[in-house]
Amino acid sequence: MKKTTAVAITLACVSMAVFSPHTNACTNLLVTKGASNDGSVMITYTCDGEFHPHLEYTPAADFQPGDSLEITDWHGETRGWITQVEHTYAVVALINEHQLAISETTFSGREELRNNEGLLHYWDMISLALQRTRTAREAIDIMTDLVAKYGYRSTGESFSIADPNEAWILEMIGPGEGGKGAQWVAVRVPDGFISCHANKARIGEFPLDDPENCLYSGNVISFAVEKGYYDPGSGEPFRFGEAYCPSTPRNQRYADARVWSIFRRAAPSQDFSPDYHRAVESAEPYPLWIKPDKPLSLADVFSLMRDHYEGTDYDMTGGIDAGPYGCPNRWRPMTFSLDDTTVQYAWERPISTQQTGFSFVSQSRSRLPDHIGGVLWYGVDDTYTTCYFPLYCGIDAIPESYTIGSLQKFSWESAWWVFNFVSNIACLKYSYMLPEIQEVQSDIEGTLIALQPAVDATALGLSDSNPQLMTRYLTDYCVTHGEQVVRRWRELGERLLTKYNDGYVKDEDGRPREKGYPEGWLREVVRARPDQFRLPVRDTAAAESRLVD
Repeated sequence: MKKTTAVAITLACVSMAVFSPHTNACTNLLVTKGASNDGSVMITYTCDGEFHPHLEYTPAADFQPGDSLEITDWHGETRGWITQVEHTYAVVALINEHQLAISETTFSGREELRNNEGLLHYWDMISLALQRTRTAREAIDIMTDLVAKYGYRSTGESFSIADPNEAWILEMIGPGEGGKGAQWVAVRVPDGFISCHANKARIGEFPLDDPENCLYSGNVISFAVEKGYYDPGSGEPFRFGEAYCPSTPRNQRYADARVWSIFRRAAPSQDFSPDYHRAVESAEPYPLWIKPDKPLSLADVFSLMRDHYEGTDYDMTGGIDAGPYGCPNRWRPMTFSLDDTTVQYAWERPISTQQTGFSFVSQSRSRLPDHIGGVLWYGVDDTYTTCYFPLYCGIDAIPESYTIGSLQKFSWESAWWVFNFVSNIACLKYSYMLPEIQEVQSDIEGTLIALQPAVDATALGLSDSNPQLMTRYLTDYCVTHGEQVVRRWRELGERLLTKYNDGYVKDEDGRPREKGYPEGWLREVVRARPDQFRLPVRDTAAAESRLVD
């Protein structure tokens, strides 16, 4: 048996997130064909954690019968070997040449079910499925077969899996130390509906006799009964999420709030209550999927992934915690206590967060050939201030600035650092700078979306007559615009630092102007410490003259 090592580690970026201090932190949205305005199946991914992602392209490859594939940990140490297949498909980040896209969110669930003797982490399973399968159903089959044979190493996981026709959610959890395989269930999102998940198991009751729409492991219920997670005599139906990831006020606030915010914006007519994510007693959980008020466009999906609960009671751009300029970022840790250590407090956990390493929105389009139909719209850093650009799944190279850099050293050559520079500078005067960032963001993304039909048509025209030229055309288009985005963002960052230097705001003539602080925030400051800042009335005029710079 010949042993081979993978040509490239497709999920290097995901692996980095796993070893960061804050990893249980991702958000996925799934949009079916009938729920999109152009017949796309779309899924999203925010891969959240303090890490520097490296975008990867893995070419298709052929292997000899009997070859095996090395499985390593993040440090390059060999964990084991699995049987290699004779042919693997090309993968661009997390979409393959057949328009199959996969993303995930982690739920801790039952910590005791983690099996450190299992071979495969969730990122191994995603990578292997992308390299070996063409459809969502095939991906589910291969992922569950692999963990049955080699063992599952991660904690609980919710996978979003999309192909040009279907979107599925697969939820999985391990058997505990020394156990075999995993417990899992997979459901197809009905056409015309959307779904989402965010670090908490979402599948509840599921049909046991509908293999077209639901697949599950044979022990998914019996194992829960054996462990005491479910009592069949209770009269309650079996619910995967409640058995393997029980609801708590903490995970409802942390995870279900993000689900609620996507649903409230996609279907405002349904008036989803915040009660469940605020752990109000007897409040109903949010449904696994909903019908949006209107079919969603690509731009709509971008927007849904940009969210700090704006316009709600939980709006993170308001209140004294947002500072004088409405900054929605809350520095970690998420929870804290004050004098009474029995009382805990928690910041809101939004979809958009400064901890995002990378994010994407995938399109899988059945009306086009695979190499043109599959597109991954990719961005780095916070979704609110990133800028998405397209990566067609038929390309054979990627923009270099997204492949280089280190968390340990700033570099203008790294796309991740360029975007971090802009988003961190924006925290200094957020309400001033955000509109300027969004203006550039809207210009670039709007232009790229508007160009997509022409790019599709040009590539389609070359598809049969000159496929090599088609690949070069799409590759040049994606690489050029990816690098152009970085250049525009570098210029934006330099302009913002110049304009808002030292707390001033330069006017059209480049002269620094004092802007002070918003009145509402000043009132909060004076209310907290009135004696410190109050000037005696008799000295006000003299003090004002002395304080002029």
